[in-house]
Amino acid sequence: PLLQPAGLSGRDGRHAAARLAAEQEVENLSGLSPNPEKDIFVVRENRTTCLMAEFAAKFIVPYDVWASNYVDLITEQADIPLPRGADVKGKCGTNESELELSWLDQAYTLKLSFLKEGHNTSRGPEASWRLSRIQFTYDTTERTYFKDAVSPGKHTASSHRLSALVTPAGRSYECQAQQTISLVSSDHQKSVQLLLSEVRIQPFDIPADFVFSEEHKCPVDQREQLEETLPLILGLILGLVIVITLGIYHIHHKLTASQVQIPRDRSQYKHMG
Repeated sequence: PLLQPAGLSGRDGRHAAARLAAEQEVENLSGLSPNPEKDIFVVRENRTTCLMAEFAAKFIVPYDVWASNYVDLITEQADIPLPRGADVKGKCGTNESELELSWLDQAYTLKLSFLKEGHNTSRGPEASWRLSRIQFTYDTTERTYFKDAVSPGKHTASSHRLSALVTPAGRSYECQAQQTISLVSSDHQKSVQLLLSEVRIQPFDIPADFVFSEEHKCPVDQREQLEETLPLILGLILGLVIVITLGIYHIHHKLTASQVQIPRDRSQYKHMG
């Protein structure tokens, strides 16, 4: 796996001292995932894991190209996956954490910011964390995904007042279903789509090295799990009703069969005299 320092500059003595004190490391452990489109990232400080994330990601980015008449503009679409082996940076804090990934010589950079905060509920004070900001930087001069882009250059797509992946403090977020998050680009306010799937993230309160806390499943996964188990539950209930009905019928049949049958023909009655 890729292992590199967190990127604090060694030119300044104070920065070097801070780097040595934090002993921060970041790792790309994508080789541990059976899914070739999925990355696993770990940020460690003081030899302890402080942020873990694993997910598959793809960006759908619209961009302009010239039409065949070289007068009109038409919009094409670039599908940009997050590849394995992306460079990793990260930082951890008590209430704020960050994961930064870059690839193709920093032509593409994804920065995820997390925030932990407390709030009052009917059960008393509780804390939760959320994905508070996404920033995606892309360069349309890069020709792997952008073909003949008009006015090529760097652009930034970001979220506004984001509150995603909300999870109780002390737990990890898990969502196998695909989620789509819209980002607004500096390229004429175009809408960039971030597609996330097979997500497991925990930016705070990790209990042990490389170990996630108990998962908090997203509503889509909870609904799909209910849809999978509901037919089984209904089948069991229906089967139980049939068994009870047959049992009642059998008991009723035995009781009625054991009763003395009174003859309907009056000639069989003895005359009283």
